[in-house]
Amino acid sequence: MKEYGLSDAEIYKFQDPSHWLIYFPPIAREDLKAFGLGCDWRRSFITTDMNPYYDLFVRWQIRKLKEMGKIVKDLRYAIYSPLDGEPCADHDRASGEGVLPQDYTLIKMEVRKPFPAKMGALEGRRVFLAAATLRPETMYGQTNAWVLAEGKYGAYEINETDVFIVTERASLNLAYQNLSRVPENPTCLVELIGQDLIGLPVQSPLSFNKIIYTLPMMNVLTDKGTGIVTSVPSDSPDDFMTMNDLETKKALREKFGVKAEWVFPFEVVPIINIPEFRDKSAEKVCMNLKIKSQNEKEKLAEAKRLTYLKGFTEGSMLVGEFTGMRVQDAKPLIRSKLLENGQAVSYSEPEKKVMSRSGDECVVALTDQWYITYGEEEWRKMAEECLSEMKLYHDETRNGFDHTLSWLNKWGCSRSFCLGTRIPFDEQFLVESLSDSTLYMAYYTIAHMLQNGELYGRDTSLVKPEKMTDEVWNYVFCDGPYPKSSTISQSVLNKMKQEFSYWYPFDLRVSGKDLIQNHLTFTIYNHTALLPQHHWPRGFRCNSHIMLNSEKMSKSTGNFKTLRQSIEEFSADATRFALADAGDGIDDANFVFDTSTSAIMRLTKEISWMEEILESESSLRSGPSTYADKVFLNEINIAVAETEKNFDEYMFRDALKTGFYDLQAARDEYRFSCGFGGMNRDLLWRFMDVQTRLITPICPHYAEYVWRKLLKKDTFVIKAGWPEAGIPDLTLRRANMYLQDTIAAMRKLLEKQISGSKKPNKKASPVTLPSTENKPTKVLIYVNEHYDGWKAECLNILRANFNTESCQFKPDSEIQLALKQSDVGQQANFKQVQKLCMPFLKFKKDEALSVGIQALDLKLPFGEMEVLRENLELIRRHLGLEQVQVLDALNADDIIKAGQHAILLQQTPLSPGSPTSIFLS
Repeated sequence: MKEYGLSDAEIYKFQDPSHWLIYFPPIAREDLKAFGLGCDWRRSFITTDMNPYYDLFVRWQIRKLKEMGKIVKDLRYAIYSPLDGEPCADHDRASGEGVLPQDYTLIKMEVRKPFPAKMGALEGRRVFLAAATLRPETMYGQTNAWVLAEGKYGAYEINETDVFIVTERASLNLAYQNLSRVPENPTCLVELIGQDLIGLPVQSPLSFNKIIYTLPMMNVLTDKGTGIVTSVPSDSPDDFMTMNDLETKKALREKFGVKAEWVFPFEVVPIINIPEFRDKSAEKVCMNLKIKSQNEKEKLAEAKRLTYLKGFTEGSMLVGEFTGMRVQDAKPLIRSKLLENGQAVSYSEPEKKVMSRSGDECVVALTDQWYITYGEEEWRKMAEECLSEMKLYHDETRNGFDHTLSWLNKWGCSRSFCLGTRIPFDEQFLVESLSDSTLYMAYYTIAHMLQNGELYGRDTSLVKPEKMTDEVWNYVFCDGPYPKSSTISQSVLNKMKQEFSYWYPFDLRVSGKDLIQNHLTFTIYNHTALLPQHHWPRGFRCNSHIMLNSEKMSKSTGNFKTLRQSIEEFSADATRFALADAGDGIDDANFVFDTSTSAIMRLTKEISWMEEILESESSLRSGPSTYADKVFLNEINIAVAETEKNFDEYMFRDALKTGFYDLQAARDEYRFSCGFGGMNRDLLWRFMDVQTRLITPICPHYAEYVWRKLLKKDTFVIKAGWPEAGIPDLTLRRANMYLQDTIAAMRKLLEKQISGSKKPNKKASPVTLPSTENKPTKVLIYVNEHYDGWKAECLNILRANFNTESCQFKPDSEIQLALKQSDVGQQANFKQVQKLCMPFLKFKKDEALSVGIQALDLKLPFGEMEVLRENLELIRRHLGLEQVQVLDALNADDIIKAGQHAILLQQTPLSPGSPTSIFLS
């Protein structure tokens, strides 16, 4: 805060959480105004109970959800911050957003007496190695237990009689799940390391081996589960390979003090049959993947994926009371049996590490709190129906919503402290921050009427907060009956309802992609529950984070810049220009400082050019349109159409390209194409008008300056509307591209002919460059406007085998058969025909798949000779020649003009779109 100029006295005030709401919003508003944000600031508001209107709005929403049975109180697992003393929702986390509790079955493997000396303090207690497993159905096949030899463990008091040996991390999770003698405070009776546990005899539930032993495994994780792992080598590749290592490597056993009798009597116990891998899946997959030891982690991960997936989806039980049952059906029954018999307990922990914003590592706690019943079957169907009709702009966004709807279940909506709204039916709790902001888009529609433009909802409105009863909210937002008991005037109530109906359903909500998994999906759920279907959301546009100069923005590394700093350094419009250029997809955008600097130069240069044009108006051409005029006007029309489409899709980088960069390039090409004839005055005025309007959403301050100061318009450009334009002529654009490509190819050929070969020949003869007298002064351009002969036959075959609806060709075998049956295929050896035709067929197929069926036309959609002849002067200037002739490659009289070079026309037969140039001195 000191870096941003705050005094110690001001910083001291931030101890009060409400001061944050007072200090920063006005600053944010001023920064956004400086940025040029177009906004109805009357509708701005603060959330939390500091704003009495919004507080009542949220209370109404929560009450209504409870009345509908969609808010319930329940005892459930939740990610929890021990330091904060309450559940840690996504927005309360420094890391681990979206992480959920992972449920395990904790197998109680009882340690048999006598205890070793180090565990003497545990005499008189029941001591268990507590192993967390996701596969309780495999417990029949246990042959041993695993520990990490160097891992840190402890014997933790669960109750007066039972002790669990687990890691410290697991003990903390257990303590918050009512599995500690002292709730929320694990008591360690003995500190241990894994080596102390090796060789312990244990009796494990369901195992066919009455006694099994604890053995060392190098791959045991102490930051996941409890650090104790059950071993089932029939179905676990890791267990199978580790057991194999202990059996075959005496030195490994000696290293950890493992006795032979702890290993060799225990054979693999078949418990599950998988059709593909039979009854010893781990052994089979390890053999298939040629795994040699427990150290081949990547191969073992793949083996685990195969066995676990196939085991669950295709496996059937071979043992136990559920013999013959599918694994996926038997699994929950076996888990229930273990829990009922007291042989296991339920255990949960975060799927991944979660750090709260307070700085502590979160656990999973069993909490009694209020939940919103997201995921309830009928409600979920409504949410899916709403989502199916929404415009989401990117497939990744839709996939994110689909995934979230597939797993999202009850969501804890209450918290004990912080800013917010009190739960109206249980005021000891507040509504958590992701649950009080799911319907506020509706509040925007009437905020200005309630708060009179005052950010905090202070007492400046004719509509007092206490008048906003549930009946009023229902009338305005839910098509409820008119609230006859309300003291608000009928005209005001109707005006509020009219405002809401005008703006709703909202067409677009722009937000971050990280909110798909919570806030945005909650928004869908709440709208479908509370509002009639015709007011359900229509669209979300999700963005990612922003990088600075291709690196993550971070205060700690110094790669950080506020909006205000960027405006002061680059200006508002240069900042907006670089933001538009930063990228629009679901991936991180990249704000580049050089782009901002370049924008300043580009815009300044453009102003200078326009000033020059305006000053030289009298020298500009008027009258009939030239070919160059038509092309430039067409490019302007195309820019208008494409830029409108890009803005409609919120693709700002593409809009910047089509509405500025491409338009600039078209103007520069037009300027050169006009040559000595000069540019058309009306067309240049049209260009300046259109370009200014197209850049306005990105650079409004620049656009207003040009519009009013240079173009002398009376109105503001932001009110000028989108420019009207003619229908783009794509054939004309293609003709111009043909012209420019032809000129570029001729220039390259001419440069090569003038410079000669830069490499000596094989005899090392010196390279001689042509004298000035021998440099070409004339070019003959030969054109063949029609495919003929075998090429025409090939194109006809492709056309006959192309499906215009699916834009796909029939199989190659059918195309080859058609070629064989054609006149060309019947005239010669078919292998020779294939050698001649197949490359051309493939080339035209690929082209057709790329640009459409027009690639299979026998001629281009414009006259090549006409285009070239209309631009002889332009070609001459580009090439620096004195004379240019366009000739017909099929006309004998024209071919004679090539003289000795006519052989070039025979060696390389011409095709439409590929003219041949012959340069003469």
